[in-house]
Amino acid sequence: MSSHHQGKELQRGLEERHITLMSLGAAIGVGLFLGSATAIQMAGPGILFAYAFSGMIMFFIMRALGEMAIQRPVAGSFSTYAREYLGPLAGFITGWNYWFLWVTTCMAEITAVGIYMEYWFPTVPRWIWALAALVLMTAVNVMAVKAYGELEFWFALIKIVTITAMIIVGAAMIFWGLGNGGIATGISNLWNHGGLFPHGLKGVLLSLQMVMFAYLGIEMIGVTAGEVKNPEKSLSRAIDTVFWRILLFYVGALFVIMSIYPWSEIGTKGSPFVLTFEQIGIKSAAGIINFVVLTAALSSCNSGIFSTARMLFDLAGHGEAPKRFGKITKTGVPGFAVLASAVALLIGVLLNYIVPAKVFTWVTSIATFGAIWTWGIILLSQIRYRKSLKLEEVKQMKYKMPLFPYTSYISLAFLAFVIVLLAFSPDTRIALIIGPVWLLLLVGSYFGKGFHKRENKRISADKSKFERMGP
Repeated sequence: MSSHHQGKELQRGLEERHITLMSLGAAIGVGLFLGSATAIQMAGPGILFAYAFSGMIMFFIMRALGEMAIQRPVAGSFSTYAREYLGPLAGFITGWNYWFLWVTTCMAEITAVGIYMEYWFPTVPRWIWALAALVLMTAVNVMAVKAYGELEFWFALIKIVTITAMIIVGAAMIFWGLGNGGIATGISNLWNHGGLFPHGLKGVLLSLQMVMFAYLGIEMIGVTAGEVKNPEKSLSRAIDTVFWRILLFYVGALFVIMSIYPWSEIGTKGSPFVLTFEQIGIKSAAGIINFVVLTAALSSCNSGIFSTARMLFDLAGHGEAPKRFGKITKTGVPGFAVLASAVALLIGVLLNYIVPAKVFTWVTSIATFGAIWTWGIILLSQIRYRKSLKLEEVKQMKYKMPLFPYTSYISLAFLAFVIVLLAFSPDTRIALIIGPVWLLLLVGSYFGKGFHKRENKRISADKSKFERMGP
């Protein structure tokens, strides 16, 4: 850790079980419980292929990140790697972009908390629950990183247990007729209603941007690198199992749902998770699933505050954010950075009720654009990182990107393709306007504030110091 962080380091308080569950929890967001219905309507059963292929691309992106994070586990993660291998401007944009991405995502999540709490307390205004969620998650993040990891562990466990139970119960309905008078439902629903691809290949392609948005958060594993107790072992294991877990939890759950119910009916009669549990006689299924999606929203908000604080901490270390964000509390967390992100989210609570819903959709569409930018930067950094190594160093690497460089270039091409797809739907087209405008604002800020001059000074100072030292 560099001296510009006042000699104090972030605490390595995260254990392997925290990392493993966090990586999974981040990937299984509210999107699977609620958002998957929209994607199913677009693609029909063909959505399974979209999730599986996108999951494989995400696995390659995570391997690319892991290759760098295991060699150099730092808190700024991909923002730091972008700065080193693509230049200071790329690091600046990536850090602030990721901060903004999570702030917008968290705004949506704390709003969701208010909506879910209405189920039990219909008379209490939503903003009270949104504010309560924000205060609670901020308090957890100001404590030691272990408290954050512990809470995230249990949040993730709730989601995983629910999805596993759904898959088991659904499989029992499909093969043994559980809850259906002993008559097995089979899997013919997958092709009986217009075939596997009812809307053709076009439907599957148009669903890709929604599918990729569901994976936002997996890269969180890299952000935790600076606070993991045994980075090499913990990170490599968490990354290597990402693809199989995505396959099981996303593809498995959706396979079961679309086998039991005709795809055309999903989303029209409430959550498929609620319907499945009600079918076997669990009367309180709606309440249980509401609790699960509530913890999913809180979990996402918790992860968001964690990520944004680490990015501010890293930016402050490079003089690209106020210095106080680089300060660490006695418990070893960047306290000021946590509070700054919480204040930004407070504006989100306010905006929810002042700004019409349409504007809010636009803001979250930036998150999709921002996520693809982040993943693209990870791949580009890894390509440059690999090129900077000597042949001998590559041979000694303990953790490598499989089939490099083909997998890196294929993944980049896929991300570019998803960006192009955003242009085909009026709802997502706005991301192609706001996204580039946001990036231009960051570039303007970088040069306007003179960060480039400061960086050039630092480089020339390092150069002359190196020359003075002599051979």
